[in-house]
Amino acid sequence: MSIHDYKLRIGDSWRAAEGDASFAAINPFDQATWARLPAASAADVDAAVAAARGAFDGGWGRSPGLLRATHLNRLAELLEADAERMAQLETTDNGKVIRETRVQMRFAARNYRYFAGWADKLHGETLPLDRPELLDYTTREPRGVAALVTSWNSPMAILANKLAPALAAGCTVVVKPSEVASVTTLEFAALCERAGFPPGVINVVTGGGEVGAALTGHAGIDLISFTGGTATGRAISRVAGDALKPVTLELGGKSANIVFDDASLEQAVTGAVAGIFAAAGQTCIAGSRLLVQRGLYDRVVERVCQRAAAIRLGDPRRDETEMGPVANPAQHARVLGFIERARRDGATLKVGGRAPDSAALQAGCFVEPTVFTDVAPDSELAREEVFGPVLAIIPFDSEDEAVAIANGTDYGLVAGVWTRDLARAHRMAGRLRVGSVWVNTYRASAAQAPFGGVKASGFGRERSHHALDEYLDIKNVMIDLGEELRDPFALRT
Repeated sequence: MSIHDYKLRIGDSWRAAEGDASFAAINPFDQATWARLPAASAADVDAAVAAARGAFDGGWGRSPGLLRATHLNRLAELLEADAERMAQLETTDNGKVIRETRVQMRFAARNYRYFAGWADKLHGETLPLDRPELLDYTTREPRGVAALVTSWNSPMAILANKLAPALAAGCTVVVKPSEVASVTTLEFAALCERAGFPPGVINVVTGGGEVGAALTGHAGIDLISFTGGTATGRAISRVAGDALKPVTLELGGKSANIVFDDASLEQAVTGAVAGIFAAAGQTCIAGSRLLVQRGLYDRVVERVCQRAAAIRLGDPRRDETEMGPVANPAQHARVLGFIERARRDGATLKVGGRAPDSAALQAGCFVEPTVFTDVAPDSELAREEVFGPVLAIIPFDSEDEAVAIANGTDYGLVAGVWTRDLARAHRMAGRLRVGSVWVNTYRASAAQAPFGGVKASGFGRERSHHALDEYLDIKNVMIDLGEELRDPFALRT
């Protein structure tokens, strides 16, 4: 297999990192090096920020919305046409099964189309004031150069959540993908070039945490959007706070999937299995806690365990594979560590719990689909994000108890509720301290629906028209239309 050497995208050129520094892209299925990526330096970050600033000041920040929409729609067309190749690259890079990465490419394209529709509709308001001789209006203006930092589990989908509204708003960007999965971001930058975006509007730098720190701490950055772990989110928030820069954080989760006695058993079990084992559990919205009311508890446990044990592990590039590896050896060790500590803490292992011993899988970072029962609500497994295919099933008796358990973590990203009782569904939606509630479904997404968390899951919103607010400032303009000069010491409000 040939190894492709990638370059940074800065301004109008593709260039090697300073000193030709590079690092390997590793396929988590077989641990083979399949690409080499540029390891950017602080000087490379400086150049990327300068290019973004030049493009913003040079016209993109004042460009007509129709022009931005035209480029965004063209980008969506190119991504749709290239979806299969991009999906194969992303699956090779992070181990997510091909069936899901194909869907994510189409969903990313949908986001670019959605925000293209907003690009020429970012109007302000005319405001009636108490004094009729004053004309007052607002404008919505792009904030400037945005640092977009994405994670390895869904690079293209997460980038679309940020880049689409940033471009629609008129911002320019410097993108820093995770060093674990950078290939599709660099390939996508080539699609952006073909879509006609002016040089410097979209720049990509790759490398480790030091590159992210150089970018988010750069004086030339006007706003930051980050998706990733809560610890890194806290560090970025401190940097942004010191510099008084706006920041959007989409962080971790420990989401509860709550099944009531009146729920459809098959529907709830399907939602529970998909909620935790899709993407090998490597998603911030994973339903890693399954809360089940006592009347349905035994049947749910039995069905979930049967389904988990039957999941087909294998090469994520093959259509028949249902779950691939976790993305890297460090994450593999981390997930197995959570499993071992849960067993020591007294939880009952029902299914899985180890790396598979199949010769075909031994080279990869595989963890069997794992199910625990007898999980204490205050235990590590019930409170901390594993980011792997590990499910904790917890019984409850009453609605109040379900709410208390669900809200009993530091996180607040999403929750699922399974019930036929519409009144209960509304009550639960109102009581759960999360950014999104799914009722009788799970892991559903839409470009029009806002996404984001509360508490340690972050703040700010992605997708929907609310995402545009993260990239726009509101300016107020007040004009005195009167002809006479008034007393400057008179009340002016």
